[in-house]
Amino acid sequence: MVERQLRDRGIKDERVLAAMAQVPRHRFVSDMRGESAYGDYPMPIGAGQTISQPYMVAIMTECLALKGDEKVLEIGTGSGYQAAVLAECAREVCSVERIPALADAARAALQELGYSNVHVVVGDGTLGWPEQAPYDAILVAAGAPHIAQAWRDQLAEGGRMAVPVGDRYAQTLIAGFKRGDRLEERGVCGCVFVPLIGEQGWEE
Repeated sequence: MVERQLRDRGIKDERVLAAMAQVPRHRFVSDMRGESAYGDYPMPIGAGQTISQPYMVAIMTECLALKGDEKVLEIGTGSGYQAAVLAECAREVCSVERIPALADAARAALQELGYSNVHVVVGDGTLGWPEQAPYDAILVAAGAPHIAQAWRDQLAEGGRMAVPVGDRYAQTLIAGFKRGDRLEERGVCGCVFVPLIGEQGWEE
């Protein structure tokens, strides 16, 4: 997976590649086994949600340019796979999931694999997790209509953000860098995520 799906497609961050090689993706997909869990495509995880394709997990993580000492906010825990990859690359991960059953399953899988530096809470991810702010990086694993003000406020100076922004059916991955009171943004690639539901997102 790492060589064919990631390195050959332009992922260069060795920390990201090592993390993707380390995290057992099949442990986060209950109805898939063996190589099928490592295909480069999203898969359903229940409750109308998906686990992102490995390439998208890698490119979003690479956008954050993690060095190992960061505190990261993840919006949309889902299966917990992206959180595990982040946990390999950063000091601490705070993850918000709106669906309790998914949060419980992700928390159990992460704990079983020994990721004690990941904290999962049930809540409205469009509001971030203000009690744990500020964050050195923020990753949003759902398609947002815009970059929520809460995320801008909770991102530390010099922090980075990766957010799919667009409509409910297709988005552009936006990489952001916070400089003073501005978020410098650039488009990375097209993508398709499940819609971000919440106060500053889409209606359910």
